[in-house]
Amino acid sequence: MSPDLSPIDKAKYAAARRASDLVEDGMRVGLGTGSTAAWLVRCLGERVRDEGLRFRAVPTSARTAELARELGIEVIGLGDAGWLDLTIDGADEVDPDLSLIKGGGGALLHEKIVATASDRMVVIADAAKEVETLGKFPLPVEIIGFGWQATRALIEEALASLDVAGRETVLRMDGETPYATDEGNRILDLHLGRIGDPRQLALVLNQVPGVVENGLFIDICDRVVIGHPDGRVEMRDLATGAVSEDRVEIGENLFDDLEG
Repeated sequence: MSPDLSPIDKAKYAAARRASDLVEDGMRVGLGTGSTAAWLVRCLGERVRDEGLRFRAVPTSARTAELARELGIEVIGLGDAGWLDLTIDGADEVDPDLSLIKGGGGALLHEKIVATASDRMVVIADAAKEVETLGKFPLPVEIIGFGWQATRALIEEALASLDVAGRETVLRMDGETPYATDEGNRILDLHLGRIGDPRQLALVLNQVPGVVENGLFIDICDRVVIGHPDGRVEMRDLATGAVSEDRVEIGENLFDDLEG
């Protein structure tokens, strides 16, 4: 592994490497979007090359699909898969109940559809993503472009009666233009500080005209895999409450020849 790799990237790699072991031959697997998910795709690509692992992947974004194809992973659409055995994805925040904030990478709609069309969802993250209460990370909300200012005003009005610490809403930009999701929608990032009742907030947001989906993932994640820079990995299972530990070797020159 490159000596310039940051401690956070080492932690993300450790979580992704351990979670990649959950994928078995013949599975239909949802692949998430973001920096931690990219590590996962590379780990799976290595298994495809070195072990002959064969599975079908449903990526949650165009960039994940492109990387998977480059690494020899079979990519299919969710309609072709029908139902998934497993989805592995990252998160921007995860609380003790395994409720999540997702969407920092802009793919929250596809991510939520794919995750809920799976038997299991496993989240991979570095330890910094664990929080006692959701909300420090801005909550992404995907909205349609038409009348987005009215949608924003309605969201701000709704927030006034909810248990949150802040109510600032920011239209996500891509340079000089509004950020566009893979579905051509826009994203509002809600700077809430603290979310007292994530379930209520998710329900209220999705009642606002113009809102397509929000980045709160409630009762969706089954297991979280937390990586640390030294290769330690902690796994928490929601159903059993079990916590286990493992260790991943972090070697030199990681993936240098994967695309060769």
